[in-house]
Amino acid sequence: MPATITLTFANTLNTSVQIGDTAYYIDSQIASGGFNTGLHTDIVEIGVITAINQGTNTITVGNALIGSVPGTPFILFSKDNKANLSSILGYYAEVKFKNTSTTTSELFSVGVDTFESSK
Repeated sequence: MPATITLTFANTLNTSVQIGDTAYYIDSQIASGGFNTGLHTDIVEIGVITAINQGTNTITVGNALIGSVPGTPFILFSKDNKANLSSILGYYAEVKFKNTSTTTSELFSVGVDTFESSK
């Protein structure tokens, strides 16, 4: 039976995680000098993220496909490419670059994907 799982993280959540993203885990063991997979060799889908609380560093997965996340999990997420696959829309775009570093920096290149969408 599908359950609701709340995952709490020790660190700040990734800023790009959104409600509607799909959460996954892999049981992992962090070894000195690298990342080793543990008991599970495949990534396991937890379910769709239904709530995010940046203040408590928690995400809630509603209708989770599993009852719990075992072991020492490495949690990851993916975006729905139907909602997150697009280009800039409109007749113009304005971009502002800001260097907040205290040292000199150089911008080598800026690229833009454009096409005429109406005529």
